[in-house]
Amino acid sequence: MLAVMDTPLSIVIFGATGDLYETKLAHAFQALFSQGLLPSDVRIVGFGRRPLGDDGFRAFTASALIRKGPSSAGFLARCSYVQGDLASQDDFKRLGEYLSDGDASAGSCSNKLFYLAVPPPFYAGIFKNIAGAGLTVPCAPGKSEGDAPWTRVLVEKPFGKNGAEAERLDRMLGELFDESQVFRIDHYLAKEAMQNILAFRFANPMFSPLWNKNHIERVRIVVHEERSVGTRGAFYDGVGALRDVGQNHMLQMLALVAMEEPRGMGADAVRSARAAVLGEVGIDTDVIPFRAQYAGYRAEPGVASDSETETFFRATVRMDNDRWRGVPFELESGKALNASCVEIEVRFKGRPGNALTFAIQPREGIRLGFNFKRPGFDTALEERDLSFAYADEPAGAPVRDAYERVLYDCIRGDQSLFISTPEIVEEWRITADIISAWQAAPLASYPLGSAPESVQ
Repeated sequence: MLAVMDTPLSIVIFGATGDLYETKLAHAFQALFSQGLLPSDVRIVGFGRRPLGDDGFRAFTASALIRKGPSSAGFLARCSYVQGDLASQDDFKRLGEYLSDGDASAGSCSNKLFYLAVPPPFYAGIFKNIAGAGLTVPCAPGKSEGDAPWTRVLVEKPFGKNGAEAERLDRMLGELFDESQVFRIDHYLAKEAMQNILAFRFANPMFSPLWNKNHIERVRIVVHEERSVGTRGAFYDGVGALRDVGQNHMLQMLALVAMEEPRGMGADAVRSARAAVLGEVGIDTDVIPFRAQYAGYRAEPGVASDSETETFFRATVRMDNDRWRGVPFELESGKALNASCVEIEVRFKGRPGNALTFAIQPREGIRLGFNFKRPGFDTALEERDLSFAYADEPAGAPVRDAYERVLYDCIRGDQSLFISTPEIVEEWRITADIISAWQAAPLASYPLGSAPESVQ
């Protein structure tokens, strides 16, 4: 049974008129609110430069919600708006006054959650302004330490553009917030199929003896997208496929497959286990990483005409530990391909067909491939699948949107599905090694709608 939190809560979204709020967050907030999983006294405060006002922001939110169903009047009444510039500390102080006035009217100091739904270049300035405006200090007059309200920060990926920038941002966060207050999002970790990897591995003893180099031939992790870069050109150019999904999503997939069983399922134990195995990852020096760009990318809005940004990459990494030594982990991701697919395939040694696949999207579930003999006198073997899909589960067991889980766990204070500092350091180290290695090969090109295997 999910808990309902009663302490008043103020959620501030920086970049509230942007694409992330419009396509993901508005729906996630309303879903949690309608299910009673947000406090009854919750405020959704949008912060942005556009002169919307409360009514304008509610209309914007309603328009965003209509894509997936009707909006709730009760939820919209909880939405309000503060116009401000992300670079202006004075505007952040006005935001602080607005939040204080709301607490005074309610007669209770609320918990504060600051969501950075903005591109990474804005992070440093927002961190400084939050601190400079005194927003890091919750109001707690007359409260004991145990029931004092909290202040937390939710940060979208990618966290920095390289290792040095990520460490600089992390140092800044460390000066302003305790690690327990910082929630670095990788929304893939909140997907049901991703969470089920650990349950599948450690709750099914039949697979544990097979989960090593003696029985597994290779592991393949793919993130394929039909969509081109579209309207994200200004953000995507200079970031590329590796930084956009490889440095975070794909390495977190790798960590869940390859990590040792944690000492308990608490946040600290799980995050430590993920960080430990990422620290053992190195690129395969025998396989030069490959990168390519789809034809027409340089003509996309916001993209430089001479851009060298990759929209497709392929790399092989290995782990220097007893469990996985010698097993290749193949990473592949690209845009503008012939189909969208996100999955992890664990290929066992021996006959073809023996594979375990964790399907992340579009149809979340698990497939186990095996061989069987045809009925009758024929001795030939056929490959078949045993499969499980969340979409086939009874209506009483809904698959929650990843952002619903991210928001709910942050409000509860559970950091299991959020990235720790040691994980970020290792992810950027691996990413830097791949980038360094592929400088030896030119950037290739491929037509829109290509099959992944044809991109070479």
